[in-house]
Amino acid sequence: MSELTLSPAASTGSATTAAPNVGLPLWLLAEVTYRCPLQCPYCSNPVDFARQGNELSTQDWIRVMTEARAMGAAQIGFSGGEPLVRQDLAELIGEARKLGYYTNLITSGIGLTEQKIADFQRAGLDHIQISFQSSDEQVNNMLAGSSKAFAQKLAMARAVKAHGYPMVLNFVTHRYNIDDIDRIIELCIALEADFVELATCQFYGWAKLNRAQLLPTREQLERAERITNEYRAKLEASGNPCKLIFVTPDYYEERPKACMGGWGAIFLTVTPDGTALPCHGARQLPIQFPNVRDHDLRHIWYDSFGFNRFRGDAWMPEPCRSCDEKEKDFGGCRCQAFMLTGDAANADPVCGKSPEHRIIVQARSEAAQPVPTTQPLIFRNDRNSRTLGNP
Repeated sequence: MSELTLSPAASTGSATTAAPNVGLPLWLLAEVTYRCPLQCPYCSNPVDFARQGNELSTQDWIRVMTEARAMGAAQIGFSGGEPLVRQDLAELIGEARKLGYYTNLITSGIGLTEQKIADFQRAGLDHIQISFQSSDEQVNNMLAGSSKAFAQKLAMARAVKAHGYPMVLNFVTHRYNIDDIDRIIELCIALEADFVELATCQFYGWAKLNRAQLLPTREQLERAERITNEYRAKLEASGNPCKLIFVTPDYYEERPKACMGGWGAIFLTVTPDGTALPCHGARQLPIQFPNVRDHDLRHIWYDSFGFNRFRGDAWMPEPCRSCDEKEKDFGGCRCQAFMLTGDAANADPVCGKSPEHRIIVQARSEAAQPVPTTQPLIFRNDRNSRTLGNP
């Protein structure tokens, strides 16, 4: 799955009053499938996606959307895998629109057609985001695992624009493409993009497995950000409305991000088999998260152990507990803390105050070395998923 670009949401309507200190699930991410025709080595889907249960039915998803909307959810993102493989996608979009959601389709563009764009538009789809792997056709197709991917993405990006949608593009950047940031931006300008997310790879899921090959050096990041800022100035001076959003990886920060706006604060993810999560990466944690097949969303959001596990600050150990920034960053990312330290309750190692910050410093040091030629990329596909499971 590609990185998410958040769009302006519709009005929440008449939301039910939340319990004390618990926000509303304003943003629903519907991961409708883990199936995908591509094999991106930085996919944020769980490494063991091939072992997950059966997908929710159309009626299951309509019930989930209805319950979330009644609780105040305003915006829904249809994601995956590749959501276009679901034959009921237009129906789900239509139902979401009837319920009053601002609707987003987050897609690779593979499987998209002019007819589908028209069908989605009639159903009420508000926003389409298309992801690219690179501005270079050969690199794009190598990372995607398809010789036709780049041409298809270009054609569908133009088709989306022709249908009157804002052009929203996502490029996940890493060592294979970050030195071509100027060419990436030039491509976006040529496609008349309105919004471009230049999101440096975040190291979860498959990207964590491939970190040695993907993590850029600090110098590469600084150069890419400088060039992006130069283009921002040029675009503004020429009156071009294209907005460039540059996202750095956590590994080069000294303070962690306020992950998802706080655990169980705004975001609600439902996976293809119905597991409900406070973020799309949380499935890897040693927590038994509830399933929408067994519980309604109100119970899941307010009462379940999984969604309450890291709310507030009572769970925090030192140095987070006494940190004067804990209400800004909430201790950082729980998934990252678990991946790097083995304990989801630890301070995010990105933080310079963390006792485990040396892990991040070591990763930066390793990124400064040549890419190891004896360690090939591990591509996201069913075979590798079944072989590797969750690391």
